[in-house]
Amino acid sequence: MRGLFWVLGAFALAVAVSLAFRPGDGYVLLVLPPYRIDFSIGLAVIMLFAGFFIAYGLVRLAVHTARLPAYVRRFRARQKQEKAQGALLGALQAWFEGRFSRAEKLAAAAWDLGASPAATSLIAARAAQRVRDRERRDLWLSRADQAGREWRQASLATRGELLVEGRDFDHASAVLRDLHDSGAKHIATLQMLLRSEQGLGHWEEVVRLARLLEKRSGLPSEATESVILAAQLALLKKKTNDPAALTAYWADIPERERSRPQLAEAAAKAFMQLGDCRSAHRIIEDAIALNWSAPLVYLYSECQDDDALARLEKAEAWLKERPRDGVLLLTLGRLCVQRELWGKAQSYLEASLAVRPTRAAHIVLAQLFDRIGRPHDANRHYRAGADPGLAAEI
Repeated sequence: MRGLFWVLGAFALAVAVSLAFRPGDGYVLLVLPPYRIDFSIGLAVIMLFAGFFIAYGLVRLAVHTARLPAYVRRFRARQKQEKAQGALLGALQAWFEGRFSRAEKLAAAAWDLGASPAATSLIAARAAQRVRDRERRDLWLSRADQAGREWRQASLATRGELLVEGRDFDHASAVLRDLHDSGAKHIATLQMLLRSEQGLGHWEEVVRLARLLEKRSGLPSEATESVILAAQLALLKKKTNDPAALTAYWADIPERERSRPQLAEAAAKAFMQLGDCRSAHRIIEDAIALNWSAPLVYLYSECQDDDALARLEKAEAWLKERPRDGVLLLTLGRLCVQRELWGKAQSYLEASLAVRPTRAAHIVLAQLFDRIGRPHDANRHYRAGADPGLAAEI
């Protein structure tokens, strides 16, 4: 339809021109003494239009010629930008492909061409880290720091992550705390800070950060429990020489965490090392009430104190619920030995061996026979306890 309109318009224009320039009496006279020129009006109009278009073309040519250097500069800048973007995309592709040397090379080319200096510097720094070139990594990181304030957080986050990966925890912690204090309290930052504090052995801070990440769903519950447990075990170990500090720290741990068998066992051993057997036994009793644990049951017969009778009664109450628990029977035998209840101890130890023969039960029974003057039976159990195929663990 549009083509039809153009055809009709062309015909209309031809008719108008033919009518306008049909032969007539009018003419145009130009006098430039001693010369004189006359021609028809139609030709004058044609010459006028032709002159206008020629003048317009000359002006356009002059303007274009004057603007040619700027046009060449823009063309070259556009070519440079396209080349820089191509190098940057190539660096990213090489990074994702795992070709880290090529990624750094292309990122360096993109940086030289001026393509997003901050982004190219950070890509090159990560690539240098992967090829274990710390000197070049630090060079690229310093360049990223100079790229502008809008990239400051990205630069700090990358620096902190790379320092953590390089196990430079002192500097990583300083960088990440600077980032954290500036307002960037992101989960990724907290996770890196947690790893840094673990590496430095700042266990109180590890516990705090792990709980914070748990609230923000930054760590799975299983991972959080594992991290907190490891930190608490380390803190207990550090406080084994300070009774007051150990007691205060144990009281500050939430009750649901104190019942974890591994933590309760470590705490009980710490109190036993300080000679506070009563506290150790209470810790074991509280933990077993919520989570039955064979190592805790066995530890219950350690650290002899004058509360052996009360422990014996407690353990016998447990036996009513677990009559065929070999470790509990062994613990009862050891408690009876502490009270010098020889016959009762022998029956518990033999019952333990009947449920599950263990080296510990043979040794305790052999020592019992030594004490009551039965060397033949003692030697028999010593030999049985030395059997390499016997279960040694509790």
